[in-house]
Amino acid sequence: MSDGTAALTRPRVVIVVAAARNGIIGAAGKLPWRMPSDLALFRRATFGRPVIMGRKTFQSIGRPLDGRDNIVVTRNAEFRAEGVQVVGSLTAALEAGQAAARARGAGEITVIGGAPIYAEALPLADRILLTRIGCDAVGDASFPEPDPALWRLIGCEPVAANPRDQFEAELLTFERAT
Repeated sequence: MSDGTAALTRPRVVIVVAAARNGIIGAAGKLPWRMPSDLALFRRATFGRPVIMGRKTFQSIGRPLDGRDNIVVTRNAEFRAEGVQVVGSLTAALEAGQAAARARGAGEITVIGGAPIYAEALPLADRILLTRIGCDAVGDASFPEPDPALWRLIGCEPVAANPRDQFEAELLTFERAT
């Protein structure tokens, strides 16, 4: 999952998400499954790139992600956290992400959740890396099925299983249809 060399144009916006077959991505601020293989995939997809997330996602992780510029979007003007850049809007996050990507020589900015950030970023994204978890989960946060009129499936591969994974999974890669 290399992003190649940094392009002279703007870095691509890539949504990185894991969703159950029924679209559920979270339950009470946590992942509704245990999937070490997906966490390894997530690390490879985001390492060395800026990551944009909402405040609740950051708080559920509990710390900045190493090897990545962490950009947290929140309407709470008082929110501060060590090791992250706090911004008030997705627009500001994308601007910060572009600057960070250029400084790192990364060709991608990754958006890692939660559901409100995904919904706002979806119309602006160039690619979706969707780990489809092989279950129907119960939860309170979801990710929509990519609309085939807007998104073209360009890759589908099984996720190499870890013995501690609860379910099978596959990685679906979508590119924006042009």
